Amino acid sequence: MLPVLWASIGTGFTFLMTSLGAAMVFFFRKTVKAEIQRIFLGFAAGVMIAASVWSLLIPAIEEAETAGLIGWIPAAGGFLLGIAFLLALDFFLPHLHVDARCPEGMHSSWKRTTLLIFAVTLHNIPEGMAVGLSFALASQHGGDAASLSAAVALALGLGIQNFPEGAAISLPLRQEGLSARKSFLYGSLSGIVEPIFGILVVLIAGGIQPLMPWLLSFAAGAMMYVVVEELIPEAHLGEHSNTGTLGVMAGFIIMMILDVALG
Repeated sequence: MLPVLWASIGTGFTFLMTSLGAAMVFFFRKTVKAEIQRIFLGFAAGVMIAASVWSLLIPAIEEAETAGLIGWIPAAGGFLLGIAFLLALDFFLPHLHVDARCPEGMHSSWKRTTLLIFAVTLHNIPEGMAVGLSFALASQHGGDAASLSAAVALALGLGIQNFPEGAAISLPLRQEGLSARKSFLYGSLSGIVEPIFGILVVLIAGGIQPLMPWLLSFAAGAMMYVVVEELIPEAHLGEHSNTGTLGVMAGFIIMMILDVALG
């Protein structure tokens, strides 16, 4: 049960950072400025791109080759399955992005606030899977320092970008008319899927170890779908979109440094 414990701690940290970000609703009554929002979104995209490559795809290829398989097959196959998974969620699950007028997904009678929460929840599913799988991989390697440090680096990087993400959901909810307490609660709970999915994939990976390369690349594909479909386009809305671009670069560099330095 050690992998489950590690995954619980790692995803618990990322969930905590989402909650701390959501707590900003108690200190600010207004939404984040558009320029700052673009920087945050770009930063999150950069972190997730670097994490997908260094923390997920490269380990997936290495794990497959160690098992005597052709490395790119599970990496590419799992990546495509991850994209298909998020594409299906995006298509079927009703949700509404901040500043958007029309909701996406299947038609529903849900309130606008509920749709806003589900939009952020979609982002957090692959993040929880990524952190959980990284700790599961470290456990399968006997808890060696390099693998464990890489898992910690991933949790730290995703946790950092979860802080502004938590604020990005709680502050708009406050503007929608909810109380500060409810806005914080809903913003915080949008990240609860991270420990849920993180622990779930650990249990799957522990039961069927040959699936690890597929699961790692699956999480990478799901995260890249979120980046390309939502984060980068939203980071470049409006004038002076170079702030979003700089945010992407900053997030990528920081996540790369964390993974290489700690891994």
